[in-house]
Amino acid sequence: MELKKASIKYLPKLKAICTEAYAKNFHNHWNDNGMDLYLEKEFNDAKLTLDLNNHDVDYYFIIANVTTVGFIKTKNTSLPGLLSSKSVELEKIYVLPEYKGRGYGKKALTEIIGKATIQEKKILFLCVIDSNKGAIAFYKKLGFKFHSKTRLDVPYFKEELKGMHRMYLELS
Repeated sequence: MELKKASIKYLPKLKAICTEAYAKNFHNHWNDNGMDLYLEKEFNDAKLTLDLNNHDVDYYFIIANVTTVGFIKTKNTSLPGLLSSKSVELEKIYVLPEYKGRGYGKKALTEIIGKATIQEKKILFLCVIDSNKGAIAFYKKLGFKFHSKTRLDVPYFKEELKGMHRMYLELS
């Protein structure tokens, strides 16, 4: 497994893996045509181009045996309540369902932790749906701790799934 940083020249490939991985993992979290609207808003060419040209945002392909099995998005931003510029948010990490359970997510996240440490970041944080017990356990195993609760403010997302846990990992 390796991470490959995405650049503007890989925009079509990035858009494809983002929409496929998100749709396959979260298709049942939406009402009406909410997922289609979200995918168009979040992963359209203009938004991805803006992100790829932003020095505070990084996308990575998760590649296993020459196959792209998922992606990661990180963003340099402060953990709420912390005024440090030395934190980074793991905004998205999605592995295609058919590749889950093979350790790719753990290896990819371990690499992200290493990259953040090299960049002298002090905290890596993320938000996870509070009812996603498997993901919460996964992050806890890697040393993440509960920070606070928050809620998604996204139209058409199922109300019962909008509760989020903000979790963080102190980096050395």
